[in-house]
Amino acid sequence: MSTSLTIIPQVTAIAAGQTVRFTATGAKNVTWSAIGGTIDADGDFDAPYGGQSMTSTVIATSRENSTLSAAATVHVVAPGQVTGTANAQVALYTISPAAAASVSVQFGIDTNYGLTTWTQPVPPGGGLVKLFVAGMKANTLYHLRGVVQFPDGSQFLDDDQTFTTGAIPVAQLPTITATTTAGMTPQSGVELLDLASGAAFPVIVTDLRGNVLWIYNLPVAGDVPNPIKLLPNGHFLINFGSTTGDGINSVLQEVDLTGGLIWQMTAAELNNALAAATCAGCKINVIGTHHDFVLLPNGHLILIAALQKIISGTTVTGDAIIDLDQNHKPTWLWNEFDHLDVTRQPMGFPDWTHTNAVLYSEDDGNLIISMRHQNWIVKVDYANGKGAGDILWKLGYQGDFALLGGTDPTDWFYAQHGPSFASKNTTGKFSMALFDNGDDRVFPGGVTCGAVGAPPCLYSTVPLLQLDEMAKIATLTFHPTAPTYSFFGGNAAVLKNGNVEYCESAGGPGTAGDIYEVTQDSNPQTVWKMQITGQYAYRGQRIPSLYPGVQW
Repeated sequence: MSTSLTIIPQVTAIAAGQTVRFTATGAKNVTWSAIGGTIDADGDFDAPYGGQSMTSTVIATSRENSTLSAAATVHVVAPGQVTGTANAQVALYTISPAAAASVSVQFGIDTNYGLTTWTQPVPPGGGLVKLFVAGMKANTLYHLRGVVQFPDGSQFLDDDQTFTTGAIPVAQLPTITATTTAGMTPQSGVELLDLASGAAFPVIVTDLRGNVLWIYNLPVAGDVPNPIKLLPNGHFLINFGSTTGDGINSVLQEVDLTGGLIWQMTAAELNNALAAATCAGCKINVIGTHHDFVLLPNGHLILIAALQKIISGTTVTGDAIIDLDQNHKPTWLWNEFDHLDVTRQPMGFPDWTHTNAVLYSEDDGNLIISMRHQNWIVKVDYANGKGAGDILWKLGYQGDFALLGGTDPTDWFYAQHGPSFASKNTTGKFSMALFDNGDDRVFPGGVTCGAVGAPPCLYSTVPLLQLDEMAKIATLTFHPTAPTYSFFGGNAAVLKNGNVEYCESAGGPGTAGDIYEVTQDSNPQTVWKMQITGQYAYRGQRIPSLYPGVQW
């Protein structure tokens, strides 16, 4: 006689009103019963109709031995709902499973779907999940399907639903063209554009064919964003302000995928926070935040903020690096006026430093800061908020490193933008990429730039530098000249596939920006190119998708 009874399937997930057949092994005859829903003598379970999810239990009991029984779990899931949002290209998918699970949404122009959102957890014990579905072209019908994954291994696929995106004012968008070189494959993902020069829609995400997938219009017309970054919580953090000067009328703003405001901090609010802060050096008044920020793993936010000081009758603009904690309270501050020589004025004085980028070195907890008007990238002793702020090294012309693989001083970077780490490690021996604008490039003695047989005076490059912090050696491992001189903006990064992407903010003819993905060869080949006509592009960068941790 059998001493065990098994129900097949042990776990399953079905829609409300759906039927599933169960079978039992280990007994010739069983009696079927169900807690939640009904089941007939053949083992056909009928889930209740209605708009409420539930977890049902199916029980099989041996007729020969009433002590022999087994149970199976049925997750009955009411259908999800798709509705529109304030953003014409973003839908809202809601569903409410009755047990712990995770939910994502597949979407695409047909029932092959092809794209997916990130996965979000159901509240403990079950409950409502809301997911924004973003990454869709305007004026297009899309198919959407929710996917509910339960910890027991069962999966619920919601019925296919359709959603038609709305229109966006195409006339107010720049002309965006993107081309892939025949026979080549660019790094997958989407392109995040930070447009300058008063664009109607200065924040745009496109696919690699140039189709606009997401836009955000700043609340103040004519303001310029720099930068825009996708946060780990799925929101965008944007710093924007007036074009009349760094930090003027600045606003730091976190928005969700619909453009809904999560929180913001104005320059005035930042100054109020600084006035109330107890950290060393925090009692300063800043013009406002600008150019860049970085979110740390502990939730702190590192900002660049402009401030001014009158020196010998001249109003000099420099910058401070401010550490805000998770509650947006200042906890650490680094003031350039306390650590740099104000008489060093290679470019743009009295806009003395024009700091435009900050990186966090996770390996040692320090900060790497790019100062355009000093032609320097410096490393600062931050030590995760406990550092003294000493400058640990200066990289660039007249800095602390010897240059190998190029000609000193010409092949250093000048008026640079957008550095990024190009290696997994961020200290010791590591790599960095950046965009070298070249505005005030220095040439060797005896060389007159622009003369016959001499290099042009104005050109931009894309250096990749291997740095040895201990030996203070910087080796150029990649150093192509950009197709066009770009007098401002830009960025560069090594992509996951090993190619290099860089943005020439003022790269094309007239008011235009160019973005290139090129191979990392001695003779780089263009894999992919985007041109934005009608707007400069302060930054253009490849991100995996509109969702953290999801690769499209």
